[in-house]
Amino acid sequence: MSDPIKHECGIALIRLLKPIEYYVEKYHTVAYGLNKLYLLMEKQHNRGQDGAGAAVIKLDPHPGSHFINRIRSTSNQAIVDVFSQIFDTFPKDRKPLDNPNAEADWYKRNSPFIGELLLGHLRYGTYGRNTDSYCHPFIRENNWMTRNLVLAGNFNMTNVEEQFDMLITLGQHPRERSDTITVMEKIGHFLDDEVQKIFDKYKDQGYGNKEITDFIVNELSVRRILSRAAKDFDGGYAMAGMFGHGDSFVLRDPNGIRPAYYYYDDEVVVVASERPAIQTTFNVPFEKIHEVKPGHALVIKKDGRVKHDLVRDPGEKKSCSFERIYFSRGTDKEIYSERKKLGELLSSTILKAINGDFENTIFSFIPNTAEVAFYGLMEGMENHLKEHKQKRILNEKDISPEELDKLLSLHPRIEKIAVKDVKARTFITDDTSRDEMVSHVYDITYGSINAHTDTLVVIDDSIVRGTTLEKSILSILDRLNPKKIIIVSSAPQIRYPDCYGIDMSRMYDFIAFRALIGLLKDRNLTGKLDEVYEKCKAHDLKPVVENHVKELYGLFTPEEISEKISEIVRPKQIFANVEVIYQRIEDLHTACPNNLGDWYFTGNYPTPGGNKVANKAFINYMEGKNNRAY
Repeated sequence: MSDPIKHECGIALIRLLKPIEYYVEKYHTVAYGLNKLYLLMEKQHNRGQDGAGAAVIKLDPHPGSHFINRIRSTSNQAIVDVFSQIFDTFPKDRKPLDNPNAEADWYKRNSPFIGELLLGHLRYGTYGRNTDSYCHPFIRENNWMTRNLVLAGNFNMTNVEEQFDMLITLGQHPRERSDTITVMEKIGHFLDDEVQKIFDKYKDQGYGNKEITDFIVNELSVRRILSRAAKDFDGGYAMAGMFGHGDSFVLRDPNGIRPAYYYYDDEVVVVASERPAIQTTFNVPFEKIHEVKPGHALVIKKDGRVKHDLVRDPGEKKSCSFERIYFSRGTDKEIYSERKKLGELLSSTILKAINGDFENTIFSFIPNTAEVAFYGLMEGMENHLKEHKQKRILNEKDISPEELDKLLSLHPRIEKIAVKDVKARTFITDDTSRDEMVSHVYDITYGSINAHTDTLVVIDDSIVRGTTLEKSILSILDRLNPKKIIIVSSAPQIRYPDCYGIDMSRMYDFIAFRALIGLLKDRNLTGKLDEVYEKCKAHDLKPVVENHVKELYGLFTPEEISEKISEIVRPKQIFANVEVIYQRIEDLHTACPNNLGDWYFTGNYPTPGGNKVANKAFINYMEGKNNRAY
């Protein structure tokens, strides 16, 4: 992505369904669960590079011993750092025993991170500072084992203030307003309430406290706790939790915005944000891994029972399409096919842009994440060429051998135009010097095109802010002296803020919005800005059912906005003409038919809070505030 943005967190949950000695005997290691958790997190390291954390719960611990242990890190190698610290707790001079039962029992008693329930998290921060204290998992502690809660998730809530006020109404005193703390305390409140109800029932029947704890463990309804806690959640979420006694869950939002996949057999239950992580770590086929359904929770009881419980009525499924375009790793079978399709569906538009001139057109891609879409684009171009060749051969009966040979040898010209070399160093503080450094992030392949003759077509997975194009990419490509540069985005124009996990909340950050403002000025329509501002203000701090910013975009066609974007991003000092082409919304849906979450492109938010965030972001722009809209 030429405009990197902070995006999705990642979760990984493992429940070992057998005693620890089983894994020692079968896999010859007491750290089977930890090894698998490390792999699950490493296979998702693309999801979070601001920090990582892991927590382990021991089932049936001895009184007086720690049964919940956690480590978090924000180092540059956070996952490695977390597991280095975990394995540093293992005794260095202990020799393995011949008896797996004794080995497992000793480690479970003496090693903090040997347990049956493991939870890992990778953080991409959209709130708060980048310190260990902001890293998941979070822990809500209590001397009652059944009242302990460990929580980690990939989520953003749009109604944190309302949830915060609700906690105060319930009698709590939340220590901060972050959505993570608010969600944890909300679940914790209803966990306490359910535990207390069971306790009171059996206390009235004359049972002792220790006996009642066993009743609580057996009868506690995770589904009811989550249903009561999540009743008013507005946002996108896939959150994983563990209760101190051993129940665990992964809850997904009613629209399926954030991803969650699971697999289980007689040895293990595993949940992760991405399917290939499970496939690779546990060597299981695609068909055996399933999605947690929208509005459902995968619940794993202490006794090993696995249930897929309905928690909230599902809405229209609006899974994040950005996952398919960019965020998730392309090793997923479906995502790989979808990214190729995104490229293929652009071929007709690009064919028109180059006037069918394959002889004088070079195709390439920047960055590497756009490579799969590039393959699809080339397949589409090959198909067009095949049709062209067939028609000409059939229509021109007297074609000469030379012309036939030239026709049959015609193929899309493909070159590796740019290679990423180094990152710009942050010690360059003034803008001029920083821009100069950024302009050398990529090395170009000199001599790869015919100067002043060839058109250069470069595909990217998305164009968000356009600043990298303007400040570096186009100037770099212009060194090759192409006649024209066509930048192609496999994603549609990003027009609206995201409020469900991606750090995109300021309107003016988007090149599409800046193009919209430019068009309004060009056509003397800036009065429309004030009209929409007043409509947004009228709905500010109230339930919103309409995104008023859509009214402004409706004044222009996508092609007009793309043309203005081309004008904005073209540096004054380059010689080549520049054209920016975006994916059509209709083609996005064709390529990704099961992941129709497109609010950042269309403004069609799946929850009321999304509309509220869009209007708030526009209000912030009009008032000159550089604040996040949620």
